[in-house]
Amino acid sequence: MAEAVVDNVPAKTDGKPPLFGLSFLENLSEMTMLRQVGLMVGLAASVAIGFAVVLWSQQPDYRPLYGSLAGMDSKQIMETLAAADIAYTVEPNSGALLVKADDVARARMKLAAAGVTPSDSNIGFEILDKDQGLGTSQFMEATRYRRGLEGELARTISSLNNVKGARVHLAIPKSSVFVRDERKPSASVLVELFSGRSLEPGQVLAIINLVATSVPELSKSQITVVDQKGNLLSDMAENSALTQAGKQFDYSRRMESMLTQRVHNILQPVLGNDRYKAEVSADVDFSAVESTSEQFNPDQPALRSEQSTSEQRTASNGPQGVPGALSNQPPAPASAPQTTGGAAATAGAIAPGQPLLDANGQQIMDPATGQPMLAPYPADKRNQSTKNFELDRSISHTKQQQGRINRLSVSVVVDDQVKVNAADGAVTRAPWSADELARFTRLVQDAVGFDASRGDSVSVINMPFSAERGEVIAEAAFYTQPWFWDIVKQVLGVLFILVLVFGVLRPVLNNITGNGKKQLAAFAGGDVELGGMGGLDGELANDRVSLGGPQSILLPSPSEGYDAQLNAIKSLVAEDPGRVAQVVKEWINADE
Repeated sequence: MAEAVVDNVPAKTDGKPPLFGLSFLENLSEMTMLRQVGLMVGLAASVAIGFAVVLWSQQPDYRPLYGSLAGMDSKQIMETLAAADIAYTVEPNSGALLVKADDVARARMKLAAAGVTPSDSNIGFEILDKDQGLGTSQFMEATRYRRGLEGELARTISSLNNVKGARVHLAIPKSSVFVRDERKPSASVLVELFSGRSLEPGQVLAIINLVATSVPELSKSQITVVDQKGNLLSDMAENSALTQAGKQFDYSRRMESMLTQRVHNILQPVLGNDRYKAEVSADVDFSAVESTSEQFNPDQPALRSEQSTSEQRTASNGPQGVPGALSNQPPAPASAPQTTGGAAATAGAIAPGQPLLDANGQQIMDPATGQPMLAPYPADKRNQSTKNFELDRSISHTKQQQGRINRLSVSVVVDDQVKVNAADGAVTRAPWSADELARFTRLVQDAVGFDASRGDSVSVINMPFSAERGEVIAEAAFYTQPWFWDIVKQVLGVLFILVLVFGVLRPVLNNITGNGKKQLAAFAGGDVELGGMGGLDGELANDRVSLGGPQSILLPSPSEGYDAQLNAIKSLVAEDPGRVAQVVKEWINADE
C-alpha cells in the first residue's frame, strides 16, 4: 500500500510555498507578452493620471493680469514680476498673462511703481522732436506735421468713455494761389468701441466738431465717422430731426424722474421704504410759438395835436362888378323889423357904414365904446379847426419757451398701515383713513407743483400690497465663491486617487496574484486533509520516499482531481515536516 502511494507522488525539487513577491513574478512570467505589455502600460498610465490629478488639485487659480497687453512692453512686465517674485504664466491660446488670484492686486501695484502702464500706439507731436536731416524736403515736413496732428486727434478721441481706440486720417490738399483750383480738406475717423457700448448722436456730433475745429478750413460736412463694424455714424448725426426727438424724450424722462424724486423725498419719511409706489407722467410741449399782438383802449383817448385856422375878410367898398353876379356880392344879412309900422317899412335897408337906428329912429350906441354902432360892411369869414387824438395802444411780442409742461399726472399707491400691539407684539394691518389720504394728496400736490388751471391730476389710493413683490435677490451662493472651487478641486483629486487605487490598481494586482493566493489556500486545505489521515501518515513514516525530477512544487488546480492534490500534499509533508507541524499546532490553538 505504501509503495503504491509513493509511486503516485510527483517528484519535487523544493517543498516550500512561494512567497508573495515571487508568486507575483511567477504569475507575471506565465502571462503572454501582449498581456504583460498591456499591464505595464496600464499601470504606468494610472500612475501618470494620478500624478496629473494631484498636480491639478494643487495648482492655484490664475487670473488675467490685464484684459489686454496692447501698448505694453511684455518683456518689461515679465522682468518686473520676476523681480517681485510673483509667479506668472502665459495662456497659449490668447497670449494673456496670468498670475495667481491672490497676487493680482500686488502685481498691478508693482507694475505701476515700475512705470509699466498701458499706452496708446498713436504718435503725436513728439514726432517733431526727432532730429531731421539737413536735406529734409518740405513734403516730408508737411507729412510729419499731418501725422502728428492725426495722432493727437486720435488720442483725444480715445479719451472718451465709450471709445477704446481711434484712428484719424486727414486729407489736406496743397494750397494753391488760384481760387478756382482751391480744394477743401477732408477727414475720416475710425473709432473702436468697447464691447456692448455705442455712441449717441450727440457724441458723434461732438467728435465731428472736435476734428473740424482742429483743422483749418475743414467743414463738418467733410468729416466721416465709422466704427469698427463698418457702421456710418456721421449719418446719424446729420439726422437733426431724430436727434432733436431723442433730446426731447430724454428731457421728458428727466423731468418725470425729478418729480418722482420729489414725491419720494416727501413720502419716504412718513411711510417708510417699500410702503408706497409713485409714478409721474408729464405732458411736455416742445413747440416753438411766436406771437405779436396790438391792442387799443378806446376809453383812454389823448389829444395828440390840434390845428385851428380863422379867416375874415371885410370890404369897405360896395358891391362891384356886373350887377346880379352873386359871386361878387354876398347876400346882405337879413334883418327883421322891430315893428311893423309904416316908418320902418319906408326906411328901407341901411347902407354899410351908416349908423344903425332902432325902431324909434334913434341911433344904437355900442355899450363898450359908447359910440354909435354902424352898419357892417360886407365880410368873408372862415373858421377851420383840426384835432388829432391818440388812442391807448399796446404791442406785445411773445415767444413761448420750449419744454413747457402742459399737464401732470401723478399716481401714488400706498400700502396699508402696519400696527404693532405693544402687549403681545401682534402685527395687524389697517387701511388709511380718508383724512390721512387727503393729507398725502396735498403733500404730493405741493411737491410736484400742482396747477388745476392746466388740468393736473394727483391720485393717492390706498391698496394692500401683495406679499410677493417680485424676485428677491439673494446673496451669492457659497458654491460661487472662489474658495469653494479650491476645496472642490482638492476633494476631486483625492476621490480620483482613491478610485484609481481601489478601482483599477488593486483589482489588477489581485488578478495577477490570484494564483499565489489559491496555492496558499490549497496548501491550507491540504494540511486539513492531511491531519485527518493518520494511517497514511504512519505508513509514510515507515516508508522512505525519494523525490526527484525537474517538476516544481506548485499546487495543482482544483480541476485536476483529488489524487493529484493528495500527492502534492504528501510531497509537501515529506519535504518540510516542520511547517506541517506548525500548521497543525495553529489549528489546535485555534480550536481551543
